This record gives sequence, structure tokens and C-alpha cells, in this order.
Amino acid sequence: MREHFEKVDRDGATASPWQANVRRINDNSTGKDKRQLFDVIIIGGGITGLTTGLLLQQEGKRCVIVEAHSIGFGTTGGTSAHLNTFFDATYPEIESDFGETASKLVAKAGKLAITHIENWVKSLAIDCDFQKQDGYLFALDEKQSETQKDILEASWRAGVAVDKVNYLNLPIPNHSVIKFPNQAQFHPIRYIASLAKEFQRLGGIICENTFINEVDKKGELFYATSTYQVFQGQHLVYATHSVPGINSFNFKCAAYRSYVIGITLSDGNYPEGMSYDMLDVYHYYRTHELDGQKYLLIGGEDHKTGQGDPEEAFKNLEAHAREYFDVKEVSFRWSSQYYIPADGLPYIGKSSNEGEYVATGFNGNGMIFGTLSGLIIRDDILERENEFTTLFSPDRIKPIAGFTEYVQENANVAWHFIADRFNLDEIDELKEIAYGEGKVITYNGEKMAIYKDEDGNVNALSPTCTHAGCIVNFNSVEKSWDCPCHGGRFDLKGNVISGPPQKNLTRYI
Repeated sequence: MREHFEKVDRDGATASPWQANVRRINDNSTGKDKRQLFDVIIIGGGITGLTTGLLLQQEGKRCVIVEAHSIGFGTTGGTSAHLNTFFDATYPEIESDFGETASKLVAKAGKLAITHIENWVKSLAIDCDFQKQDGYLFALDEKQSETQKDILEASWRAGVAVDKVNYLNLPIPNHSVIKFPNQAQFHPIRYIASLAKEFQRLGGIICENTFINEVDKKGELFYATSTYQVFQGQHLVYATHSVPGINSFNFKCAAYRSYVIGITLSDGNYPEGMSYDMLDVYHYYRTHELDGQKYLLIGGEDHKTGQGDPEEAFKNLEAHAREYFDVKEVSFRWSSQYYIPADGLPYIGKSSNEGEYVATGFNGNGMIFGTLSGLIIRDDILERENEFTTLFSPDRIKPIAGFTEYVQENANVAWHFIADRFNLDEIDELKEIAYGEGKVITYNGEKMAIYKDEDGNVNALSPTCTHAGCIVNFNSVEKSWDCPCHGGRFDLKGNVISGPPQKNLTRYI
């Protein structure tokens, strides 16, 4: 029987199924000297940071993983945990923007990441529900079927196994279906918890609840400063999903939220495999069993961070589920953040600052590209050849591939930067705010982010994001203040949850 542990934390008020019954990864390295000179400082304790850290520790490097909250707190704790050989950037798009050779490399990268996860599951005896699955991509009309045909043929050219089939694993009417074998799913927190345990066994140090607010480079060394100490290292890895501070990645990547519900079914007809429709904002489906209970996980309703309606997203997902499935109960509902890169592919590897490495822009494929990041960055640090280095280089220049997306996303950012400040309908008085709700209001000429808790207590923050000065919006589902420009997120007290900000919101009350 599987051991039962305590609940782990996540970056929102809603709970994902991965948080329950998992061993909390506390700092078991308190007896070790954290002031030592490390070979590698890794900032971020999700799948990217843990994979990178364990790979380097296995090579004899001295590594420290510094996490602002707790291991798995961010997107790794909120993923739907699909492991695919096809991606949000489709193979026809990759071929068009980067060429057929690049398309083959991306396909190879996906296969490598799944194989690597599977090998670690076996060699480290990780109990994380890893299962190989078939993946189904289904079209809802003739136009989508034409696009699907292009995906099928480009996938073949890339070396990905896929076939047209005449059935779907879901009770949803469709026009056509293609099947990708050898996909996979797993329990992400159980997986990285085991990586953390092995990392520590090999001498790696994990420091949780340690927010790095400044990084300097003096000579050949990096100095990562937190409230209580300074970490020194020869190399520094940003495994933070988004790169902190003001930098080019703020403009190369756009922050989005995705929503998932976990439902039980009265008829017990839980579908096998993993499925995806082809709407512009697509739905994704898979079944996962936890402690003897099966859940159907349905996701979608994505929108830019700070710009959509989370409650409406969940209502739409539940309505979609009830239209096609015999829903007994909605047991889970949660959301998570991801970053869409301007040209479709993630940015992984050496930054322009010698000795510094980044991993960002994973789109909706974070478990794959987070794993791949560890493999690429390990080889970069060890000065080994890696066939994926050039394609995913953060310094690559693809003016055609990324230009349209770049202009669209940053025009959106500029609009929010201006419109949020110069509202012609300025509020003259502090309006009543419902219990458990928040709102940005103007009071005595000053914008304030106001939250009223269930007991009527009020706290007031500056609504100006400390990253680039945009105005945050209240997320009523996750109970957070979210920035619509670059995806920075803050808790109800103004503390940084995730994203590029390095300072908390100013607190008034």
C-alpha cells in the first residue's frame, strides 16, 4: 500500500490532485554549510530545477537548489501532467518557421524527454503512476480535418509515429481522429519528490522558503542574495519558469493561465488514453487514479494572465464536461501558469551573461521541456556537445518566425500599461467590495488594490507591479493579484508568488 503524507503547498487558493498525500520536501540540508562555493546555483524547485540539479549532482558537481516557496509550488504542482511527442507548436508550424531538420529535432527531443523520465522512474523506483498512453487529436469539422491532415503528414516527416483512426476514446462527436502512440502521463509531485530525495542523497542542498531578490556577478562568480544569506557559485541556472527582472524574455514570452477540473463519473466510464480537440483554445482530457478513485481531468479555457475571468473559465469547463459526460461530482478545480514563446519553441541554455543559464517559454508542454532543459543545461555546463543546443538557444534570432506573435503580444502589453492608468471614469469614493473579493479602485486620487476577507478585514496594496509598472488585477479563483503585462503574480499580502517580479507589492494596510 502507498504511504500517505501531508498536503504540499501550491501557488494558488485552489487545490490540484497532486498536492495531497505527498511527502513534503523540507530542507534536510541544514547541517551543511550553505556558505560554501557551489559549482552551480539553481534557482527554482520545479521539474526543471530538480532535473538539472540531479543530473549535475550525478556528475559530481556541488549544487544548491534555492526555492522561494516549497518544492513543486509552481507550475509543476499545477500541471495536468501530459507527456507528449506533439506540441502546442505543431509540426507544420515548426517546419514553416524553422525547417524540416528542426522539426525532426523537436520530435526527437520529445521522445528523449519521455524516455528519460521513464528511465528515472525505473532506476530510482519512483512510485508516480507513470503510464504509457495513446494520444488522440480529434477534429470537430471539415476545416479542422484539413489542418489535422497537415499535422499528420508533418508528424510523419518529423519521425513521429501517428496514424489516422476511425474511433475516439471520448463520447464527443467528431469529424476525424489521429492517434499518437507512446505518449505518457504521471504524478508530477511524486516524481519530483523522488528526484529531490536522490539529489539530497548525493549531497545536493535544497533551500526552501528562500527568495532570491538580487543576483550579481563579480569576476567569475555569481552571488545570489536572499534575505538571510548569499549563495556563491560558478554557474547560475534560472529554473523559475520565467526569468526574473527586466530582460528580453519579458517580450519573447507571454504569460497565460490554463484551467483544469477533476470530475468523477456516475457511470464509471472513464476514458483510456489522452485526448485533445482542435479548437483555438483547445480542451485536453485524461484519466488519473488516486488512492483507488478515478478522476477524469478536463482542461482548457486558457487566457492571458490577469486578463480573463477565472470563474467564467471554470463554469465553461464544467458545462462542457456535463454536455458529454455523466458527471457525478467536480472534485478538483485549479489553474496554472505557462509562457508562450514568440516563435513557438522554448528558450533553453546559455544566456548572454557568461555562466548563466535559462529555461523558459515551454508553452503547454512544461513537463517535456523542463526535463529537456536539464539535459541541455547539464551538457552546457560540462562543455559537452548537445544536438539540441542551437535550436533552443535563448540567443537565437528568428525574425520571421516570431515577429507576428511578438507584435501582437507586446501591443497587448502596451495597451494595458496605458489604459490601466488613464481611466476617464475615475472612481471618486471607495466602493463597497464583497467579502472574499478584491478590486483595484481609485481613492482620493490614488489607485489601490483592495481585498476584503470573509471577516470583513481589509488590506490595501499598491496595484503597481514591481516588475515593469503595470496595474495588477484580482484573480477571484486563486485569490491572487495577477499582472496582465508579463504574468507576475502576488498573494493577498503582496508577496511575490511567481513570474519576473523581484520585489513585493507595497503594502498600505
